[in-house]
Amino acid sequence: MAQTYEFYCERADEAASLAKKATLDNVRDRELRSERTWRGLAEHARKTAEERVKADHARAEKRAAEASLS
Repeated sequence: MAQTYEFYCERADEAASLAKKATLDNVRDRELRSERTWRGLAEHARKTAEERVKADHARAEKRAAEASLS
């Protein structure tokens, strides 16, 4: 199951909220680490989706060019 940018952002927001509510330092630190990780995954998912769109566009252009040669 492919995870989306939105999914990762929701998890990051949840971790940030839990960090704000934490009363123990180690729990706060854990949630802040979790937030950073989720935000990194969100950014990776965003870049991957952008690259997929670019690749799809390039393939479509290539098919169109090949079809015009036929």
